Parts: sequence; structure tokens; C-alpha cells
Amino acid sequence: MATAEQTYLRTELEQRRQRLHEALHSPAADASLSELLTAVDTALSRIDQGTFGLCETCNETIETDRLLADPLVRFCLDHLTSAEQRALESDLSLAARIQRALLPKAGLAPAGWNVRYHYQPAGLVSGDYCDLFETDGGLLFMLGDVSGKGVAASMLMSHLHATFRSLAEAALPLDRMVEDANRIFCESTLAGQFATLVVGRAAHDGSVEFVSAGHLPLLHIHGDGATPKDSTGVPLGMFCSTRFPVHRLTLAPDDTLFLYTDGLTEARNRAGAEYGLHRVRTLAARHTGIEPAGLISECLQDLLNFREGLKQTDDLTLLAVRRAE
Repeated sequence: MATAEQTYLRTELEQRRQRLHEALHSPAADASLSELLTAVDTALSRIDQGTFGLCETCNETIETDRLLADPLVRFCLDHLTSAEQRALESDLSLAARIQRALLPKAGLAPAGWNVRYHYQPAGLVSGDYCDLFETDGGLLFMLGDVSGKGVAASMLMSHLHATFRSLAEAALPLDRMVEDANRIFCESTLAGQFATLVVGRAAHDGSVEFVSAGHLPLLHIHGDGATPKDSTGVPLGMFCSTRFPVHRLTLAPDDTLFLYTDGLTEARNRAGAEYGLHRVRTLAARHTGIEPAGLISECLQDLLNFREGLKQTDDLTLLAVRRAE
């Protein structure tokens, strides 16, 4: 495991150790606290000995996302007991239900806009982030991708969701909202953990402002084709203090903004070729007059044909925001 991650986990374990000591001195202390304290001391000892993060059965590396979620784990997934496997499956199923509950409500119909999204994790949980909701300033839309996979990425995705929902209530300018979210995200994550995303606000008159924090190009689909709008900032969490320029454009009636994660662009076919940005733009340009639901459907069908039956290997999220007539 990387030094930065071990340093972070040591700090977490030491904080838990201190809290357990304080709790054990309480008159109502439960006996199980002593067992937890022993487990924490053992984990700290393994860090000192250089064996932390290694499975006690096979001596192979334990999955990083599991250690970040629970630094007391001692066995890799292949060597969990049957009871532990069932408990893990139950936890993952619950995490998946919680994630889906955080997604925008189906049938959202903001005034002046037609929106649709498609959210498809590669496993039970996802590191993709998608949100849509109305405020006094118009429609706020977010789509992004947290670094990593599995449980740790899904936890960071939930963290992003809560952060932006809270900041949106303050009615901040878009650049200030993203800068504050970046600082919060940066201060509460490990080195090397970051998120690329697009955050935008669409007004009733068709004007749109957005920040692209290191994410894939947003596509503006209009009568003459599809125009990419590249990133205007670095990913969230990469630097705790940075500015995020705001890009502005105006959508004519029936124009669409199309956003996607790298589960689309980095999908591969049997020859090993990537789906790629060019294919996304070409597909979008062929469907300039289509409704968001139809655009997403066409994209998914084209991706299915391209993959030639290969299994999905990365989380996939698509979002289409179209100005109504």
C-alpha cells in the first residue's frame, strides 16, 4: 500500500485508539470495546512491522478500497469465511440501494428543459456521480467520475453528492460553489483521490454556465452538428486551493448538452480499440434533432454494437439536457 495511504490509515487508527481509551473509562463501557482496542493495536503493530494490508492467509495484498473503508480487515476477498462473505454481500447490496436513492428522481421535468440520464455501474456500487435539481437560479446539473473503483469510490461519490447539495442551498456563484466543494473534498480525501466532473446551471432563457473540472469534453448538440467544450479546470481534490473558470453559452430551442463518463469513451471492442471521443461526437452529430431519451438510447445501442458482446468493465453514466421549444 502507498505511503500516503498508510500515513492516513495510521492517523485514523490512532484517533480510534484514543476514542476507545476514553470510552473504556466510562462507567457504562461495554466489554466489546476491549476487543476493538486490541484489533486497533494489532493493526498499528502490523503497520510498524510492514505487514499491514497483507492477507494473513495468502500474504497477498488486500483490496485497497476495503482497507480504506475498514482498516481492521485482515483477509483478502478470496479468504473470507462464508459468514464474512455473506455480510459483505449484504453491505454492498445496501450501499447500492443507498447510491440509487441519491440519483435524480425519474420523470424530473424542470421548466424550459427536457432532461434524461442513464446510470449503469459495472458492479454493485459505482464511482460515477450524477445529480439534477431545480433552484431559484435555474436547473443545476452535475456529472462526474471519482478516481478508483468499488466501495471507496462509491463513498467519495456520496460525499460529493452531499457537498454539492449543501452548497447549492447557499445560492453561490458557480465558480465559488465549485471552489468550495474542491476545498472540502481535498481536505477530506487521501492524496491521489480526486474527481473529474462538470457542474452547470441552466436558466429559463437558454443561457448556460458550467465548470468542467478535468472532465471529458461536454458536447453542445445543435442544428449544425456537435461542438465539444473542453475542460476549464483541474480535477476536484488535486489541489486544495485553485480557481475554476466558468464557461458560458446559450442554447437555442432544441439544442442539447450531452455529458458522459469514461465508461463510454474507454470501452473496448474485441480488437482492443477504444470507443473514443471521436465516435461520441460523430454519433451526437447524427442525432441533432432527437429527444434526450432517444439520444441516450441510440448511444447505448451503438456502444453495445461496438463492444461486440464484451462485458462492461467500467461505470457508465450519460446525461442529456435539452432546451425545450
